[in-house]
Amino acid sequence: PLYSSAASDVYKRQSETKHTISYYIADEFKQFISAARTCAESAQANGNYFEWNYYVFFAIAFYTGMRKGEIHGLRWSDIDGKYISVKRSISQKVKGDDRITPPKNKSSIRTLQIPKPLIEILNEHKERCKIFDGFSEENYICGANKPLRDSTIQKRNIKFAQLAGIKTIRIHDFRHSHASLLANEGINIQEVARLSLIHISEPTRRVVIS
Repeated sequence: PLYSSAASDVYKRQSETKHTISYYIADEFKQFISAARTCAESAQANGNYFEWNYYVFFAIAFYTGMRKGEIHGLRWSDIDGKYISVKRSISQKVKGDDRITPPKNKSSIRTLQIPKPLIEILNEHKERCKIFDGFSEENYICGANKPLRDSTIQKRNIKFAQLAGIKTIRIHDFRHSHASLLANEGINIQEVARLSLIHISEPTRRVVIS
């Protein structure tokens, strides 16, 4: 079990579930996202701008800790200067249309401050999107008219990690990576919990990854 009053301890122990907690430290993510950017630049050189969506998806995941479904549901209208409003989540079905719902729970409806590196990535991406007809503030940030497919995201996840020469982690583990980043920067555990990245069970101070 995970019993700790320090957020950084969470990432040094095994999860209570069958999964072992895995995450990228900052240097590993730099290698990963550099590989993603190289792929996007190469695709753009051949006239394919869509590959940039995967680069942006993983940048959002790491720098905000948002869940996959929340990133799927993110529209340009949810960005207000230096802030992102998390208002919806999209789950994908094997059969039928995508399902749009509120985020996981009430506390998951939140406003996040956007780190400077991500602001630059989003601004750059928006300028690329604007060159195409049909651009709208209601477009999805990653995918425009339709969110990226889970299967293709996972394929890119594996590809970028292999190109970077680092381990492959689960998509959800980018949340762990963000929480680890905050902990290593000295962010208080209550603040990490407020961002819906972990839960603290009182009175034992038990830390649970969300």
